[in-house]
Amino acid sequence: MPATVVVGAQWGDEGKGKIVDLLTPFAEVVVRYAGGANAGHTLVVRGEKIVLHLVPSGILHAGQECIVGQGCVVDAGTLLEEIDLLEVRGISTKGRLFVADRAHVVLPHHRLIDALREQADPKIGTTKRGIGPAYEDKVGRVGVRVGDLIRPGLEAKVAANLASWSPRIEALGGTTPSASEITAALLVQAERLRPYLADGARRAGDAIARGAKVLLEGAQGTMLDIDYGTYPFVTSSSATSGGACTGGGVAPTRIERVIGICKAYATRVGGGPFPTEMHGEAGEALRQAGAEFGATTGRPRRCGWLDLPALRFAARVNGMTSIAMTKLDVLTGMPELQLATGYRLDGEVIDEPPFEGLERVEPIYETHAGWTEDVTHCRTLEELPTNARKYLARIEELVGCPIGIVSVGPDREQTIGLTEPFAS
Repeated sequence: MPATVVVGAQWGDEGKGKIVDLLTPFAEVVVRYAGGANAGHTLVVRGEKIVLHLVPSGILHAGQECIVGQGCVVDAGTLLEEIDLLEVRGISTKGRLFVADRAHVVLPHHRLIDALREQADPKIGTTKRGIGPAYEDKVGRVGVRVGDLIRPGLEAKVAANLASWSPRIEALGGTTPSASEITAALLVQAERLRPYLADGARRAGDAIARGAKVLLEGAQGTMLDIDYGTYPFVTSSSATSGGACTGGGVAPTRIERVIGICKAYATRVGGGPFPTEMHGEAGEALRQAGAEFGATTGRPRRCGWLDLPALRFAARVNGMTSIAMTKLDVLTGMPELQLATGYRLDGEVIDEPPFEGLERVEPIYETHAGWTEDVTHCRTLEELPTNARKYLARIEELVGCPIGIVSVGPDREQTIGLTEPFAS
C-alpha cells in the first residue's frame, strides 16, 4: 500500500497539524519524520485548541498508531509532558504511540548551548529548544539515542557528550552541568518512556507490507530545510519529502503522494530573507487577522503576500502531487491581493529562489481583486466567492500543481475538497 507524505511548502507554520488531523481517518499509521519540540502543530477540534510538539497529530483519532521516527530529536521531558496532557484529555497513548529507539535525545545542555548562542548572536532566531545542537551531535557521531536511555553505559555516553560541549558552554559564559545529575533525571524519564520505545522504521515498514495506509508527517517547511532552505537561516533537519524516507523509515518506492501545505499568504519566524514581507500597518493587520504568533515560542510571525517562486520551488523539490491551502479565510475583506509571480535580481527575471541574493530580489507582483463574503461556512469550491476561486485557480496555473484541500477556518470541519488521499 503506498504512503502519503505531508510536507510544509513554505517557511513552516503552514497548518500541517490540521491537515494531518484531517487525513488521519484515511490512514492506519501516522509517522512524524523530522524535527523536534521546536515544531508546534496546532489543531482545533470542536472549538478546542490542542498544540502538539512531538507526538504526531494523528493521535487525536482513536485507533491509529503513531510513531515518532528516527529522523526526529526527542526531548524526553517535553514528550512526557505532552503524553500526560493527552491522557488528561482522555486521549490514550498506550499501545498507540511509539518512539523510534534510533531517534536522538535532546539533552539539557543542548538547550543551554542553544540559548547561549542565541544570546550572543540572535540572527538565526532559533526556538532555544536545543534542536540544532542535538542534530550536530547526531552528525558528529557523539549523540545519545533514545534506545541508550534503557541500556547500560548511559552515564558514560552523557559524560562524553557533555565533555565535547563544555569548552563552548564556558566560552559563552555558561556553567557546565553535571553528567551524573543529567543521567539521574534521564533514567527516571526512561522508565516512563520504556513502554513506548520501538524500532520505528520496522513498524512503519511492516505496516506497509501488510497493506496498511501510512501517513508521513513533516515539520517546519521546505524553505527551512537544511539542504534546500535559505541557508544558514534554516532548521537542522530534512524537512522536505526526501526526509520522510530516512526519518520515517519508508522506502522511496513506497511513497506515491506528496501533499504540500501552504497558507494563502506567507509567514516566517526568525531571521533570514523573506521577499514578500509586508511592513508597517499592512503587515500588522495580516498578523492580527491570522493570529500569526508562534505556537511554540509565541513570537510574532513576519507576514507577507504569497510567494509563488518559493512555492514553485517547493513543488519541484518535494515532488508535490497536490497542494493543501490553509487560512484562505484570513484574506477576506482585503480589497486587493498581491501574488508574487517571479523575482527580479540584478536586472534578470527568475522564477525560483536563487542560490544567493534572495535578500536582494524584487518581487514581481500580480494584483487580484479581493472578496468581502464570509468563507468560513463554505464546504465546496462552488460556494466560495468568485474572486476567491479565481485566486486559487491562478495559483494552480502558475505553480503547476492542483489544489486538493482548502481550509477556510481553524476548526477541523472548516475544510473544502477533502478527498481520500490513498485512493488509486
